[in-house]
Amino acid sequence: MLRVAIVFVAFLAGNLALAQGSAEPMVAGRAEALAGLTDTRIARRVEAIVWFAQNGVASDDVHVFPRLADDDRLVRGIAERALWMLWSRSGDAAVDALMERGLGEVASRDYEAALATYSEVIRRKPGFAEGWNKRATVHFLAGDFARSLADCDQVMKRNPRHFGALSGYGQIYFQQQRYDKAIEYWRRALEANPNLEGLEANIDIAERLRAQSRKDQVRLAPRLAGGGTT
Repeated sequence: MLRVAIVFVAFLAGNLALAQGSAEPMVAGRAEALAGLTDTRIARRVEAIVWFAQNGVASDDVHVFPRLADDDRLVRGIAERALWMLWSRSGDAAVDALMERGLGEVASRDYEAALATYSEVIRRKPGFAEGWNKRATVHFLAGDFARSLADCDQVMKRNPRHFGALSGYGQIYFQQQRYDKAIEYWRRALEANPNLEGLEANIDIAERLRAQSRKDQVRLAPRLAGGGTT
């Protein structure tokens, strides 16, 4: 799946270059990619992001993150895909194979198997944030919010700008009707990645539910103070 995503992003970059009539070669190396990230040409910025998606390591996210605020929508979208690719790269082929296997198990809704797979990823590579994030996702899908939150905490220790985990916190707190916390974490996710679709709408819903909850508490307060007597 990671390889398919890289091919797709590269395909977009190539088509963009053709559409703009660019006959220049693709970015060839790290120095050129770093320079390309701030190039005035959209195609060059896309090619630079693709280079990092294909060749970078997780710590290269620091170079790609600024492009989430790019003026061009296509560049922003490809930057987001590239970050997920970088984060999913552990540096160990066996661990990467386990990550791929886990994705298949999740797709088949075999959550027990997926939890075992991602737990093995964590055992082998405890410093790999995406292993924790994937297991957090499976815990959430299985309805175990406490364990999902605990794994999200581990993601944050290793990757504080992981907008996927930040959004995950919000989903859990919303399900628990802890609207203040849901809004806080969704806003933090948007600070990390302002392109996350749907979060603004989620925040609006949470704010309205929070307001209604507070009104209900005020309305019930006199009854509670009186011990429920008539």
